Amino acid sequence: MIELDGAYLEGGGALVRVALALSTITEQPFKVTNIRAGRPNPGLKAQHLTSIKALQALCNAKTSDVKLGITEFWYHPGKIKKGKFDIDIGTAGSITLLLQALILPSLFAPGKVTFTIKGGTCGKWQASVDYLQNILLPYLRRFVDSIEIKILKRGYYPKGGGEIVLEIKPRFHFKEFDNFNLFFEELQFKTPPIQLIEQGKLEQIRGVINASLELQDKDVAERIKHMMESMLRTYEVPINIRNEYTHARSIGGEAIVWALFSTEGKMDYDNPIILGGDALIEQGKSSEQIGKEAVNELKKHIDSETAVDEHLADQLIQFMGLRIGSKIKVEKITNHTKTNMYVAEKFLPVGFKVQGKIISVEGKD
Repeated sequence: MIELDGAYLEGGGALVRVALALSTITEQPFKVTNIRAGRPNPGLKAQHLTSIKALQALCNAKTSDVKLGITEFWYHPGKIKKGKFDIDIGTAGSITLLLQALILPSLFAPGKVTFTIKGGTCGKWQASVDYLQNILLPYLRRFVDSIEIKILKRGYYPKGGGEIVLEIKPRFHFKEFDNFNLFFEELQFKTPPIQLIEQGKLEQIRGVINASLELQDKDVAERIKHMMESMLRTYEVPINIRNEYTHARSIGGEAIVWALFSTEGKMDYDNPIILGGDALIEQGKSSEQIGKEAVNELKKHIDSETAVDEHLADQLIQFMGLRIGSKIKVEKITNHTKTNMYVAEKFLPVGFKVQGKIISVEGKD
């Protein structure tokens, strides 16, 4: 059984989610101790319990007794299944953080997997579902026939109530291989590595501003959009930002903007360069402040001349580990990213190498 120290570096919940994903796909059990030791309230949170319950449905996993606040548990995965799965996180628990544990094993299920998930669609210290849809998922298409996310309802803090549908049609079926090592070898021949080094030429900027209906009278989304467009015009590329007002249980929203780059006039389908910036719509922040915050984050990433921002880097690590030869140039290598490399090396037959701002994946001898 693989043993993990939950207090390693960042000491947060990502270690647990990434371990659950990699354990399920490699069929290797693990035990983790000191869970979220680096946090004010250590131990498992509700979204971790929801992840474990969802994986019990997806692969008949077995675990030790898990409940809120425990600081250690063991997990023993079973065989991944296809099918439809309904998950209700409750309140504004993060849909994207839950999916950090579910997407990877679902990519290689024996057939189509459909998740209908209720919870929060954006919030503090997490990627939003729009970020997932427009920035992360394009990199995962190398592994599947299709992967699509539909946002049915928005859910903001504190009441949540958002709903999404994620549908994955796998291209490779893990069940067709006798063991993970044979499956891993197949991926080396059949999928291109993740290689994101050169930023390339900026081609266009897109964005979406979603806000609860109560904010329409004050033209919140329109004012955010006006500020964003005025700041982005200096790039002299097409800008397409759309507004969306929505019925939601709580007042809130998000502004997200992303930039698309090309190499020699073409977007690379397997390795698109996509950089993003976002800001939450919150009380006490003016619309103009929110627009500035999102654009300034994007500008910072563009000015860095790197191909991957620090938030995308930590999300990509578990997928990079499936393909030797993967290589990314990161604006900043965070403890989140280092923690995810630590976990991936425990489960996968690879090593991560860091040279300056470049992270690469090598096979273990």
